[in-house]
Amino acid sequence: MKRALLASALVILAAGLLGQARPDYDIVFLGGTVVDGTGGPGQRADVAVSGDRIAAIGDLRDAAARRVVDVRGLVVAPGFIDMLGWSEFNVLVDNRGVSKVTQGVTTEITGEGWSVAPVNANTLRDDSAQYAAWHLVVDWRDLDGYFARLERSGTPFNLATYVGATQVRKYVMGDVRRDPTPEELSRMAALVDTAMRQGAMGLSTSLGYAPAVYAKTPELIALAAVAGRYGGVYATHLRSEGPGIRSALAEAFRVGRDANLPVEVWHLKLSGRRQWVQMRSILALFDSARASGVRAWANSYPYTASANDLASIIPAWAHAGGKDSLLARLRDPATRARIRREMARPRPGDQSSASEAGSLQNVVVLSVVDTTLRH
Repeated sequence: MKRALLASALVILAAGLLGQARPDYDIVFLGGTVVDGTGGPGQRADVAVSGDRIAAIGDLRDAAARRVVDVRGLVVAPGFIDMLGWSEFNVLVDNRGVSKVTQGVTTEITGEGWSVAPVNANTLRDDSAQYAAWHLVVDWRDLDGYFARLERSGTPFNLATYVGATQVRKYVMGDVRRDPTPEELSRMAALVDTAMRQGAMGLSTSLGYAPAVYAKTPELIALAAVAGRYGGVYATHLRSEGPGIRSALAEAFRVGRDANLPVEVWHLKLSGRRQWVQMRSILALFDSARASGVRAWANSYPYTASANDLASIIPAWAHAGGKDSLLARLRDPATRARIRREMARPRPGDQSSASEAGSLQNVVVLSVVDTTLRH
């Protein structure tokens, strides 16, 4: 009798559970414009999510969900790729990545000329004070080591990186202002090869800054060719974004052609208000490059300003030898006066973002790390 009652109770309980309609999805976003990243136009559709996966796209007005969000008038996208970020160190200090995830960034690409690896005493020297201020210990030497550290620390977004031409130059040569010897160039190429095998996206340059500016085109081609053998990309901050942009673009396209790899121009712009009218003709240069067989693209940012450290507007010659040499030059009154003149009025063939901004009066100091220098 007891067994019969227990069986009946189980049947009733099972029937009750079956009768409770389980939600089909965790969340349904209703009425938004879906932009899926394939390059097609946005489409009005509902999107359902189960767990951490997109479960359905279409007309889901009658679907059961734990939560329904009305997103009419808004865009629904799977996430955004930040084509050039600098979170590779920040995310080790604070792994929440708030500034990225609150903007919908799900993937960040980093490594503009400088990169998180390879690392040695040469590459660490100038930034040791900054790492100390962040309480950050750089305990890796290559990309494998960095990615292992990132895995342990955790990250809320995907992170990919280029290997920087500046990074490998500084690793091998320091901050000297000369061409590499054949042996030095071979060592630099070997570092690029290792980084590519460890997951780098390609080779990157940031040719507006020292010591990157000391590298000539053949050096860049030799290093980019290594990345090209692994299917990599050549990504570049152009040597000039002002009056010399045409020759800078020609150099980038030559690297892509001679090293046989695609070219991505970072934050394409015309620096200096006087240059803005040329943008249509600059874009036409990309069409011409593609017509000649170069695989060339660019990205941009939607505001008419730029931000960088103070060192970036100091003439390149003053950086030779590294930070200590620069500081020594700044302490010499005559050299300091020359630096100031050339920041405001660069020599023919040189560039200065301060000059392109109109004058030094248009440069705004946003932050000072050394508290003794704040006034």
